[in-house]
Amino acid sequence: MNKDYYALIMAGGVGSRFWPVSRTEYPKQFIDFFGVGKTLIQSTYERFLKVCPPENIFIVTNEIYSDLIKEQLPDIGDNQILAEPLMRNTAPCIAYGSLKIYELNPNATIVVAPSDHTIANVDGFIASIEQSLDAASKNDCLITLGIKPNRPDTGYGYIQHTDYVLSTDNDLHKVKTFTEKPNLELAKSFLQSGDFLWNAGIFIWSAKSILASFEKHLPDMYEIFNVGRSELNKGGEKEFINNAYFQCTNISIDFGIMEKAENVYVLPADFGWSDLGTWASIYEMAEKDYVGNAVIPSEQVIMFDSSNCMVNVPKDKLVILNGLHDYIVVENNNMLMVCPRDDEQKVKEFVAEVKSRFGNKFI
Repeated sequence: MNKDYYALIMAGGVGSRFWPVSRTEYPKQFIDFFGVGKTLIQSTYERFLKVCPPENIFIVTNEIYSDLIKEQLPDIGDNQILAEPLMRNTAPCIAYGSLKIYELNPNATIVVAPSDHTIANVDGFIASIEQSLDAASKNDCLITLGIKPNRPDTGYGYIQHTDYVLSTDNDLHKVKTFTEKPNLELAKSFLQSGDFLWNAGIFIWSAKSILASFEKHLPDMYEIFNVGRSELNKGGEKEFINNAYFQCTNISIDFGIMEKAENVYVLPADFGWSDLGTWASIYEMAEKDYVGNAVIPSEQVIMFDSSNCMVNVPKDKLVILNGLHDYIVVENNNMLMVCPRDDEQKVKEFVAEVKSRFGNKFI
């Protein structure tokens, strides 16, 4: 296993689209949605153990989740948890993590990935990551994984690539454009063109290359972190980071660097990926009965004349459902949501209304 390979897992999100199961105090990356005995972040961590040594895996998260990280990933050391004092999108956390890793190993090559994705074909995923890590360790390039689309999905960003490849021994294509979530007609045209991929939000680069990109494209942010680099991996790190984050702008790595840099490549991949962004994505991946009901867990849920429902309730709760078709039924800690599957986009509205009426008590 290559000691110069590192993983930076981003685990700071709240996952409000999965309310009421995912809440601020216990968000979706710490939840076992499929009843398999592992949470999303545990599964992500296990995948990266196949890529790099355990001491080379770092978790960046909101400081309020540090104890949850230690509870669910007991082998992770304190120095491997990067606690953010506030949410500032993906660029600051990647700058922080990349500089911290560089100070440990200037020859590091890093894969950056969200903690809450699911991968059906782990071997295919590992092969894509290892091909990208090898290329990034030998070339000054920024690599992202692009998922081959099988439908005109409006929920994902898209990456358009050219026929130009980084080298003859890999399938890394030069990126032409990034497009945010398109409308349906545009998504259909992307699918038909054959040169567009879904943006998986998984990045691979050398520590040197990404830091040089920050210095070029986000110089103010680079300087904010660079000025205190001597404090990283030492006792003064927490105080320095707390001050640094309050100076950072809220910006994504896509907008801040990937859309501006000229050395960006994409690896077309197909390994059963889902970003688990909605209850619909859970429903799509879950096992279903003969009439299309996905019930997790299913031990004490009885369905009468019901079909195509997504049901997620505590395993100790008896639930009887009759005459429901194409509904989401979710219960957690005495909070119940019943919603037509076609209205799932309203979940954020529900959360906003609950917050306006009751404050943060149920959020």
